[in-house]
Amino acid sequence: MLAIAGVAAAAVILFALPLALVLKHSYRNEDLLRLQRDTIAATRVVDIGTPGRDPLELPVSRDRLAVYDTAGRRVAGHGPARADGPVRAALGAGSPADRAQGPRLVAAVPLLARERVTGVLRAERSDAAAARATHSAWLALIGLAALLVALAAIAAALLGRRLARPLERLAAAARRLGDGDFAARAPRGGVREADQIATALDDTASRLGALIARERAFSADASHQLRTPLAALRIELEAIELRGDAPPELERAIAQVDRLQATIDTLLAVARDEPRPVAESDLAALLDDLENRWRGPLASAGRPLRVLRRTGERAARAAPAVVAEILDVLLDNAHRHGGGAVTVTLRASDGWLAVDVGDQGPGFAGAGEQVFSRRRESRDGHGIGLALAQALAHAEGGRLALTEPSPPVVTLWLARADRDPEESPGAA
Repeated sequence: MLAIAGVAAAAVILFALPLALVLKHSYRNEDLLRLQRDTIAATRVVDIGTPGRDPLELPVSRDRLAVYDTAGRRVAGHGPARADGPVRAALGAGSPADRAQGPRLVAAVPLLARERVTGVLRAERSDAAAARATHSAWLALIGLAALLVALAAIAAALLGRRLARPLERLAAAARRLGDGDFAARAPRGGVREADQIATALDDTASRLGALIARERAFSADASHQLRTPLAALRIELEAIELRGDAPPELERAIAQVDRLQATIDTLLAVARDEPRPVAESDLAALLDDLENRWRGPLASAGRPLRVLRRTGERAARAAPAVVAEILDVLLDNAHRHGGGAVTVTLRASDGWLAVDVGDQGPGFAGAGEQVFSRRRESRDGHGIGLALAQALAHAEGGRLALTEPSPPVVTLWLARADRDPEESPGAA
């Protein structure tokens, strides 16, 4: 709308300014022509042929009249003592001359006797009438220009609204698609380009819906198929425990089977995308459990584990099993690919609870958010763990992001249990 109104205003100005100057010169030329005509009429009663015999009489006029002889001296009337430009031009050419001199209009007409120039009648008049006519024309021109710009602005507003309405509907459909509603379809608005975007958006939604459905089906089937051999493994381990000669590692093996079973159950629930009851996690308790599980493996590698709590808030809106799985992925990644001390920090961040996991290793310099890409496994060995952890975080309404590339810090944001999140957490 601003662009169209600006172009219209520029066009009107470029047209109106020359027209205003033309009108000004036109009105002044008309007044000069009128003054010259009146002066020519006045010469009929001026006789300069017999100077000294009879006093020179000038006609009654609203103009200032003056008579000059052929030498350029004023012999009667009111005007310059010596001939000015118009008088000299009339004497030299023997024809009328006129000129605008500031706010005054001047006309000079030769006086003839027996076809000889005997003098010049000079008339001077104010250009107030021409100025008034010019100002009136300019006001009318300004009014017309304002009307044209207003009409252009109204037309631009109507056109802009017509163009914006389908784009707003497209934006709403895109937001629904971004929220995971792959059945969302963009309405058509009658604008060819916008309708082409809507068609492309619908095709994208269909492809994404089919892709997500296939991935969920595969994840659900794979997780379901793993449950049977995992149950058989647990039975075998328990049978060994019942014989009475179980090795000391058996208890840890059964604990790992339980953890794997919980992971599969979590993945199966997320893959099916089934409505789940709102769950709450005690992050402080989860961090205590995390410290107990990982202090030993890290200590055996000569790496300390530090768990810091910088907020009294501890309840997050997320399933405890999912949060535990995400934190285990982050600690496992720091254990296998990091270096130095591992620090886990719980803090509050604008209505969210954030858990930072960092170490002193080389990190992900230059990788950015690509560290969560499943294709990184073939390049640097980070595997699909971080991608899985990010998917789990998003499924719980949180976010997992790389906040410091080197030394690396990965942050998990979760909504506090006492509020409903309305927007995604920032990387604070």
